[in-house]
Amino acid sequence: MTTTNKWILLAGKGPLFTELKELFESKSYGVVSQERIEEYPNSIQFAVEVSNYDLDVKKAVVQSLDHVLAPDIPIITTSLAITATEVASWTRHPERICGFGTFVPVAERNVLEIAPALQTSIETLEQTEKFFQSLGKNTAVVEDEVGLVFPRVLSLIINEAVFTVMEGTATPEDIDIAMKKGTNYPYGPLEWADQVGLDEVYSVIRGLHRDLAEERYRPAPLLRKMVLAGRLGSRSGQGFYSYQNELATSK
Repeated sequence: MTTTNKWILLAGKGPLFTELKELFESKSYGVVSQERIEEYPNSIQFAVEVSNYDLDVKKAVVQSLDHVLAPDIPIITTSLAITATEVASWTRHPERICGFGTFVPVAERNVLEIAPALQTSIETLEQTEKFFQSLGKNTAVVEDEVGLVFPRVLSLIINEAVFTVMEGTATPEDIDIAMKKGTNYPYGPLEWADQVGLDEVYSVIRGLHRDLAEERYRPAPLLRKMVLAGRLGSRSGQGFYSYQNELATSK
C-alpha cells in the first residue's frame, strides 16, 4: 500500500483517468477508486471525476460522491461536455463543485483550465488551483462554458476537418499535411483527434450544440458515426488512421 497522507479519489470513465492517475501518483498522491472509498473515510482530500461522453454515468458518479464524501471535500469535475454549473445543480453541496478541462496527453499540457461553477465557493476554487499547481501544472481560471478554451477551439477545428473529409475535399492525410505545413500545428487535426479520442472531441461539440443551439456547433455526422462504431482513435486501434500494429506491439 502507498505510504502517504495525501489521498485523491479518482472516478469516472474516459482517457483522462489513466493519465491523471499516473500524474497524481508521480507527485506522491495516493489514488483511491470509487469502489474503495469506504476504506479511506477521513483521508481523502479531493475527488476528481472525469466522465465526458456518457452524461448519465457522470451524473450518477457525481451524485454518489456528493452523498458519501464529507461536505468540505472538493469535487473537481471535467466540464468539457457540460458546464460545472449544471453539474453542481445535481448535488446537495454545490459550493464544493469546480470544473476543469484538458485533453490527453496530459504530459504535453502545461496549463490546466479551471472553470468555477456559479455555485463554487472561493475556498473550493483556491483549493483546486493549489492542487493542480502541486502537480507541476500552471492554471488558468476561465468562464464556465462547455469545452472551456483549448479543448473547445481544438474540437471545433477537428469538427471542421471531419466535414472536409465528408465533403470529399481532401483525404485525412492531405488535410493533416496541409494544416501542419500551413499553420505549424504540432499535429494535423485528424491525427490530433485520434490522439485525444474522438469520443472526447464529440462530447465537446455535442455539448456546445446542446447549450448554444447554433449551426456552427453542429457535430459532423461522420464524427458521431465513428464514435458509435467504437473507432475512437489510437487507444481503440482505429480512428482516421489505423493503430492495430501499435496495439499489438504494446500487448
